[in-house]
Amino acid sequence: MKSDHSQQAIEDSRGQRLDIWLWASRFYKSRKIATDAVTGGHVWVNNKRSKPSKTVKINDELRIKRSSGEFTVIITGLSLKRLGAPMASKLYQETELSRSKREIKQQLMRDQRAGLQFDHKRPGKRDRQKMLRAKTLQPKFE
Repeated sequence: MKSDHSQQAIEDSRGQRLDIWLWASRFYKSRKIATDAVTGGHVWVNNKRSKPSKTVKINDELRIKRSSGEFTVIITGLSLKRLGAPMASKLYQETELSRSKREIKQQLMRDQRAGLQFDHKRPGKRDRQKMLRAKTLQPKFE
């Protein structure tokens, strides 16, 4: 028997574990990866470093650092199970400042990659260094 999403919703007063929320909202593929990210200091709750077992509630602010950029989100919903992408995006609202910073960084990366020209051969040592600098935004020292 299939249960609907309303039965899976959690009461606002109880809250939910941080690692489960990160997994359910699709920021990380598994709870283990989410737990490692929180333990490693990549996720902050209300501007404080926390543990994976920290209880998060609606209106808490999370700062999540990932390879694709840094997200600052406000929790708007809780869920017991992992949801599809359209439903998972309703569990949080990204701040406008966070969104604009990520878009600027992505555009900068696109512009830098567009300037790299390689022949139709495998990249050599110098080419790999250029790609690494473009990827990590490191200046060139000559």
